[in-house]
Amino acid sequence: MNQTPHGIDHESNRPVVMGRNGMVSSGHPLASQAGIAILQKGGNAVDASMATAAALNVVEPLMSGAGGDGFIMVYWKETGKIDICNGTGAAPYAATREHYADELGGIPLTGIKSVSVPGLVDAWLSSHQRFGSLSLAEVMAPAIDLAANGFPVSGVVARAIAGDALLCEFPTSRAVFTRDGRPLQPGQTMYQKDLARTLQAIVDGGREAFYEGDIAREMVAFSEEQGGLLSLKDLADCHCRWQEAISTSYRGHTVYEAPPNSSGHILLQELSLVEQFDLKSMGCNTAESIHLMVEAKKLAFSDRETFMADPDFIDVPIEGLVSKAYAQERAKLIDLDRAATTVMAGDPHRFQPGSGASQGARVGSGAGRPEEDTTCFAVVDRWGNAVCQLQSIQSGWGSRLIAGNTGILLNNRMTYWHLDPEHVDCLQPGKRVRHTMNPVMMFQSGQKGANGKSGGEELVLVCGTPGADTQVQTNLQMITHLVDFGMNVAEAVEAPRWRNAHSPTESNFPHVCDDLLHMESRFSPEIRSSLGSKGHRLNILGPWGAQGSEVMIQIDPQEGAIKGAADPRRDGYAIGW
Repeated sequence: MNQTPHGIDHESNRPVVMGRNGMVSSGHPLASQAGIAILQKGGNAVDASMATAAALNVVEPLMSGAGGDGFIMVYWKETGKIDICNGTGAAPYAATREHYADELGGIPLTGIKSVSVPGLVDAWLSSHQRFGSLSLAEVMAPAIDLAANGFPVSGVVARAIAGDALLCEFPTSRAVFTRDGRPLQPGQTMYQKDLARTLQAIVDGGREAFYEGDIAREMVAFSEEQGGLLSLKDLADCHCRWQEAISTSYRGHTVYEAPPNSSGHILLQELSLVEQFDLKSMGCNTAESIHLMVEAKKLAFSDRETFMADPDFIDVPIEGLVSKAYAQERAKLIDLDRAATTVMAGDPHRFQPGSGASQGARVGSGAGRPEEDTTCFAVVDRWGNAVCQLQSIQSGWGSRLIAGNTGILLNNRMTYWHLDPEHVDCLQPGKRVRHTMNPVMMFQSGQKGANGKSGGEELVLVCGTPGADTQVQTNLQMITHLVDFGMNVAEAVEAPRWRNAHSPTESNFPHVCDDLLHMESRFSPEIRSSLGSKGHRLNILGPWGAQGSEVMIQIDPQEGAIKGAADPRRDGYAIGW
C-alpha cells in the first residue's frame, strides 16, 4: 500500500496537476505562471513557450538565458507536423584547436575563453515569428517585469550562488547575485534591471538589436576587454536552423527527438535496445531492469562518441544509428549478468539506406564530471499544439560572467569540445559542438480521440530534463516508467533515479571520469547489492540527490485531460488550466 499522499500504483508526494485548456511544466513556478498567463490571454503554445523561456532567463539564471543556446520542438496540431528549431551557436571564428591546446593547455571551465556564440535568442524570435499569435511585447512582458521589479530568490538558487566563488567575485555578476559580496539568501529579492533593458531592446529591435546592434557591440566589447574571442561577425552570422525530427517506435508508441547536433538519437537507440527484452517481467526499478537499461545506455553512448558531431562538418549515419536492425544486432552484446567495462562502437553505416559500406569502429574518448546545466519546459495549449524546449548556458552559471551592462550571463559551452584532432567532435572555428539537449514527444497510434473518432497518431507525452549526459538516461527511465510499468507522470518524476557515468563517453572537458553508477539512496540495499554483484561500482546519493529536473505533460486523447508534473528535486512546478 502506498505511504505517500498522491501515489496511485506507486509513490508520489505531489499530485498530478490536471487541466483541460492548457498546461505549463517548467523549472520554476514563476516561469510556469508566466506561460499559463499567456495561455489564458488567448496565446498558443509557442506564445506561452516564449514567455516561459524569457521568464526562466530571469528566475532561474544559473540554467539558461539569452547568453546561451537551445532546441525548440514544436508540434502543430493543425498540420500534424513536428519541427525542431536548432538555436545552437558555433565556436567563434577565432577559436582554434591550437589556441586552446597549445596556448592555453586545455579549455577553461569558466571565464571568457569558455564562451561560445549565443544562439538562443534567434531561435526564440524565429519560433515566435513562425507560430506566435500574440505580439512579442505581450509574451516578453512577464519576464521584463520580473527582471525590473525583482522576485524572491529560492533556496535552490541561493545555494547555487553561495557555492560559486567566481560568480560572487566578478564585478558585473557580483552586482546582481550578491549584496555587497554576500550571496543572496532565500527570500531576498533579486533585481536584474540591465537584463530588463536588454529584453525590452529585443522586443523593440528584434534580432538585429541582439546580433548586430547595441547589445552585440556591448557583448563584443566586453569579450575583447576580458581577452575573449567573440566578434561582431560571429554574432551577425549566427542563425538558427529548422530541422526535421528523428524518431523510433517503442511498444506501440512513436518517440520523436531532435537530430544532430543534438544527442537525441541516444534515447531512441536506448529504447530500441531495451525493446529487445521483456523489461516488464524484470520488474520496475529492480536490479535486473536497471542493469539492462544501463548496459543499453553504454552501447548508445559509445556510438555517439565515434559518429556524432555537427552534420555540417561530419556525415552522421543517423538512419543507421536509430534503425531497428542495428539495435537487434547491438542488443546481442548485452550480458544480463555482468556489467560491461570496455564498450566498442558498432558499425551503423551498414544500416544506412542504400549503403553497405563499413567505416570501422573504435572506442571513443571523453568523460566529464556531472554538473547541473540547462533548463527544460513543456507546454500544451487548448488546441492541442505543444512545445518541448531546452535552453542552456552549459554548466551552472555558465562562464560566471555578465557581459558589461547587458545583464546577459554568458555561456561556457566551449567546455564540450574535444581537442584530440582525431576525435569526431574536435573543435573547429564556426563548427557547432555536440549537444546533450534533447526535447522529447511521444505519440500513440490507434487512439480514439475526445470527439469519439479514431485517427492517426495522437500526442500523449511531452517531456524532458536538464542534466547534461544525464538527460537521455532520465528520459529513458521516464518513458519506461509510463509505458512498461504504468506510472502516472507524478509517480514517474518522483521515482528513485540512477545515472551511469562510463569513461570514455561523456561530454565535459577534460573528458575523463570514474566508471560509476550513481543511485539515490531510496533504492533498497538489496537492489544495490545485486547491482554490485553484476560488476557496477556504485555511488550512493542522497534520497533526492539525482541530477536533472524532469518536466512532463501527459495528454489523454480519449478524455481530453492534460496531466502535468515537475521534479521536486529542484524548483520545478506544473500549472494547469
